[in-house]
Amino acid sequence: MRVLVPIADGVEEIEAVTIIDVLRRAGIDVDVASIHERLEVTASRGCLLKADHLLTDCPADYDLIALAGGLGGAENLAGCTPLIERLRRQRAAGRRYAAICAAPALVLAPHGLLDDLHATAYPSFQDHLPRPCTDTVVEDGQCITSQGPGTAMRFALALVECLTDRTRRDQVAAALLA
Repeated sequence: MRVLVPIADGVEEIEAVTIIDVLRRAGIDVDVASIHERLEVTASRGCLLKADHLLTDCPADYDLIALAGGLGGAENLAGCTPLIERLRRQRAAGRRYAAICAAPALVLAPHGLLDDLHATAYPSFQDHLPRPCTDTVVEDGQCITSQGPGTAMRFALALVECLTDRTRRDQVAAALLA
């Protein structure tokens, strides 16, 4: 299994780091990719995060593309044409994609990536979704969405389960005391 986690200035650090950390604990290969022309990004609370790669240097195919939110981060991701093209190819190929916080509403929904799907997002962005749900984590078809920093652990564990199985998810959760 191989996962792409794109990051951008303004990304919510709790969400990005939780996704990356939990997936790696599950033994899943994670490529953290900056959408900018530099590896370091400044997260929403001023933390510096360093990507493994630039998005333009990443392989074409992943089992999952997972987007962290944060208002500024989601706005930057939404404006990244190469990322949007990757997400469209991901959906067309029947591969999984996921987003949390503002990203479902600001990145996925405007580009038709939530059409006909139930999804959730940060509560103040629910009205941007075509078929909103208030559950903390929503899986519909090949898409998984979640609400925000407080749901990041549940979201990341749901990603582990969809990529592996319930047993592996439970093993990771037990080790994290989640």
